[in-house]
Amino acid sequence: MKLMGAEILCEVLTRLGVREIFGYPGGAILPVYDALGKSKLHHVLVRHEQGATHMADGYARASGGIGVAMATSGPGATNMVTGIATAMLDSSPVVSITGQVSSKVLGSDAFQEIDITGITMPITKHNVVVSRAEDIARTIREAFVIAKSGRPGPVLVDITKDAQQTSAEFDWEASRPKLPPKRIRNNHDPAEFDRAVDLLNTAKRPLVLAGHGITVSGAIGAFEQFIRAGNYPVAMTLLGIGCLPAKDPLNLGMMGMHGEAWVNNAIQEADLLIAVGMRFDDRVTGDLRTYARNARKIHIEIDRAEINKNVKVDVALVGDAREVLEHLTPHIETRDHTAWIRHINELKGDSAVRDIQTLPDTGHLYAAHVINDLWKETHGEAIVVTDVGQHQMWEAQYYHHNRPRTLITSGGLGTMGFALPAGIGAKFAKPDSEVWVVVGDGGFQMTMSELATIVQEKINLKVAVINNGYLGMVRQWQEFFYDKRYVATPLVAPDFVALA
Repeated sequence: MKLMGAEILCEVLTRLGVREIFGYPGGAILPVYDALGKSKLHHVLVRHEQGATHMADGYARASGGIGVAMATSGPGATNMVTGIATAMLDSSPVVSITGQVSSKVLGSDAFQEIDITGITMPITKHNVVVSRAEDIARTIREAFVIAKSGRPGPVLVDITKDAQQTSAEFDWEASRPKLPPKRIRNNHDPAEFDRAVDLLNTAKRPLVLAGHGITVSGAIGAFEQFIRAGNYPVAMTLLGIGCLPAKDPLNLGMMGMHGEAWVNNAIQEADLLIAVGMRFDDRVTGDLRTYARNARKIHIEIDRAEINKNVKVDVALVGDAREVLEHLTPHIETRDHTAWIRHINELKGDSAVRDIQTLPDTGHLYAAHVINDLWKETHGEAIVVTDVGQHQMWEAQYYHHNRPRTLITSGGLGTMGFALPAGIGAKFAKPDSEVWVVVGDGGFQMTMSELATIVQEKINLKVAVINNGYLGMVRQWQEFFYDKRYVATPLVAPDFVALA
C-alpha cells in the first residue's frame, strides 16, 4: 500500500510495539505529528526536548524495552543532546527521531538546519539521515535492532521534511533490516576459559564486582546460580544495584568513591576479582596505580573495547554476561569461603554503630532518615528514580533494592535534571508500579517544567525533594578540596509546595 513517509513511520513504530512517544513538535517534524493523530500511538507532550530523551531513557530502563523520543530540527534536536549522551554512557536503548529541513536545502544553512548526526556521532551507537520516504521503514527497524542488540545504546534517525511528505510503497516484509551479519564472538577461547575456571577454583579470597550489564543482559538468574555455586561475596556498582537482593548475605553493598569503606577494603585484600558487566569506571577504582594490586582479575564483558581499557586483566571472557555465566557455572567446584566472608564482615568494624541511622532522634531531620523511611513505607517495592548528587548516594545506601530495574539513575554522565522526566518515562513503562522520584533541590529545578507534563497526563508520580538549600555535592567538594570557598553553591529555591 502507498503511504506518506510520516504515515510509514507511525505504522512501523506501531508494529514494533511502541505505545508512547515522548516529544515536542516543530516545523520540520510536523508531517509526522499530523500522521500521529491518525495512529494508535500515544504522544506525550514534554516541556523541553531534553525531557523527552530522559523520559524515553527512563521508559527503557524500567521496561527493558526501547524508549522513543521525538523532536524537530535545529534547537529541538540539539536540546536532546544531553539526554542522548546520558543514555549512551549508561548503555540505555533509546531511539531519537528528529525532523530535518528538506533535502533540497540541506547544507545551505536553512532555517533551523543543524548537522545533528555530526553533533551526536560521538554519543550515539548509530545515527543516520533519511532523505527518501521509501527508506524510512527499514531504517527505523534497523535502528531498533541496533539500539537493543549487543551492548545497548541510543540511535538517532534524522528524517528530512520532504521524506516525511512524499508517498512511497509500504511493504512490511520487504523492509526487513539489512544489517551486516552479526560478528560471532568466541565467548570462551579454550585457553582463556580454562584459565578462568582455574582461577575461580583456586582463589581463597574471591570477590565479584557486579555491574549494570547483568541486568541489561537478563542474567539475573544465571548470576545468582554463579555466585551460589562458588559462594562468592558480591560488591555492586551504582548501576549494578538490584541485580542481587540487598538482603542476600553475599551482597556486600556498593563499592567505589561513595560506597562502603569495608567493601573497598575487601576489594584491596581480594586475591581474585570477577568483574561482570562493569567497566572499571574511575568512580569505582580510584587511583589505578594502587587498585587491587594483589588480585588476579577476570573480566566478563560484551564490549571488547572495555577490556584492558582502564584496568589490565588476567582473563577476558568477551560475550553476553548471561551466556558466559551459564557456561562457567557448571565448571565451578564448590569452595568454602566462609572465613573470607567472615573477615569482610569484620572489616565493617563499628561502621554500623556510627551510621547516621543509629543517631538518637534530636528533632534534626537527616536526608538519610528520609530515604530510609521511604524504603520502609514502600516496603522496598517502589521503582526509585534519582537525580544526581548527594541524595543519589544516600538513596543507594539507604534504600535497599531487592529487584532489578527498581533503581534508575544517571551513572556515567551524572546528569542533573534526569530524575523527574526519567520518572515519567518509568511510570509509563510500569503504570501499575509505585514510582518515586528522589531529587535534590538543585537538579529538580533544571527540569521542573515537566511537572506540567505529569499534570497533563494525569499520572500518579510521587516526588521527594531533598531540599538542603545547597548544590550539596559541589559544596562537599568545596569543603574538602577548595578550603571551603563556597562559590555559587548556596541555592535560593522556590516554594516547592506552592509549585506542586
